[in-house]
Amino acid sequence: MFDIDVLLDSVKRIHFIGIGGAGMCPLAEILHAKGYKLSGSDNNETDTLARIRKLGIPVVLGQKAENIGDAEMVVFTAALLPDNPELCAAREMGVPTFERSKLFGAITRKFGNCIGVCGTHGKTTVTSMLTQMLLGAGIDTSAVIGGKLPLIDANGRTGKDDMLVCEACEFANTFLDLSPSVAVILNIDADHLEFFKTIDNLIASFTKFASLTRDTVIYNGDDKKTVRAISPVENKKFITFGLSNTNDWYAENVSYINGAFPCFDLMYHGEKKARVELMVPGDHNIINALAAIAAAVDAGADINSAVKALSEFGGAGRRFEILGKYNNITIADDYAHHPAELSVTLNSAKKMNYNNVWAVFQPFTFSRTYMLLDDFADVLKIADRVVLTEIMGSREVNTYDIHTEQLAEKIPGSVWFDSFDTIAQYLYDNVKSGDLVLTLGCGDVYKIAKKLIEKYSSN
Repeated sequence: MFDIDVLLDSVKRIHFIGIGGAGMCPLAEILHAKGYKLSGSDNNETDTLARIRKLGIPVVLGQKAENIGDAEMVVFTAALLPDNPELCAAREMGVPTFERSKLFGAITRKFGNCIGVCGTHGKTTVTSMLTQMLLGAGIDTSAVIGGKLPLIDANGRTGKDDMLVCEACEFANTFLDLSPSVAVILNIDADHLEFFKTIDNLIASFTKFASLTRDTVIYNGDDKKTVRAISPVENKKFITFGLSNTNDWYAENVSYINGAFPCFDLMYHGEKKARVELMVPGDHNIINALAAIAAAVDAGADINSAVKALSEFGGAGRRFEILGKYNNITIADDYAHHPAELSVTLNSAKKMNYNNVWAVFQPFTFSRTYMLLDDFADVLKIADRVVLTEIMGSREVNTYDIHTEQLAEKIPGSVWFDSFDTIAQYLYDNVKSGDLVLTLGCGDVYKIAKKLIEKYSSN
């Protein structure tokens, strides 16, 4: 058994299988900045591959055994099939191989200050907010983000300070490989139950994550499951945030610009610290902002600088991202793929004075769709019009015998189609001036928005 922490202190030549992945690219950038000699392979050209190549890292399209060359270590994405020729070749040659989360964990231990942002909802937004706030406060942090932050035009960066802000995902317990000095816990909700099986198991994993944190736990004091997860944790510094004034950081005098964009007094232990105006819609972003502020101030950021940077934050990629406006029709995209996320996104959209809100939803994984079918149906009814795609199974086989038609039957007036081209044409034929088209899901549903934009642009 190889110890990745020991190996990282001795090897210099590392090969990445799937280097263009959103989670792989930032890790490669950090190691490149630290002087490692890297190479990589992937199957498709992407913006991240172009970014990697600009750093001078050689990338090969297509995966073949010879691509690993003289690598002393091989890192691979979790989505890789076990018979991948590069992975098989590395193991046959005795080259140490590690799944991405193991490398990620080792990298977190290379930083004196590592802030790990976790929770069922909001991780990417809060990690993005926090990165922008630290940079605005003059802290040259490194970052690993689950979506693109427009400020840096990337989902990660390498800074000069001894600080790393990173997204810590609970899926398959991969966040337990990390070693943060500070944990930010946003919320705990029923998700990934195909892995965790029960809510109790899920909560127990968050307890472990908080316990392995070296110094501080910053958590949502209004979220009952989060409070339950934190209750057994000892010997840490605790900081709370939420809407209730029982928290250390909370919001008062909330108002809205254009019905959806929150403004609030930032309160700390009963004292007003600033007036915050957000450029991102929805009450959930008040909570996200409070979490980011609490973490930024704890990390040494000046409150005024941090709040100013937050006021300029327009959202992360695929988080209510406005893609274009054509013929007075707005086209946007959002990563929401859980009922709770769909609820806050659609409710925010409904407050924005569009004539009709079109929800174009791609269910993701058979297990989640099957387990939360009624919840999905209830929240999608918030939209004025609902269009559904086939379920994207991703890593799963449909042992649940669940199909999009079953979801559509529970949503009056909804329609579903089995191709993106058909959906784009349906939208083009039926969406009217003053409407919002919102593609929703964590798969590739955003391609429908792009196809629709192509239709408007060419006509």
